Amino acid sequence: MASEPPPPKNRSGFGRQAALAMELPFLIAGGAIAGGFIGYLLDNYFHTKPYLMLLIGAVGFAAGLRDLLRRLDKQDGPGHP
Repeated sequence: MASEPPPPKNRSGFGRQAALAMELPFLIAGGAIAGGFIGYLLDNYFHTKPYLMLLIGAVGFAAGLRDLLRRLDKQDGPGHP
């Protein structure tokens, strides 16, 4: 007689949480670095050093933080306190 296959594993376990925890710092740093680099390039073009680098870097940081909060909210899902 053939035995039944084991039930599928829960994919929202430790591995998924560890992957999310390792990804989150890169979201914030990546946004700030990308924004700072774009600001640096614009500063060189417009000769406004360092104002655009700081401004657009802060916008990139805020965008990374917003994405981080969205991913954490999606991870919790509805019904969690």
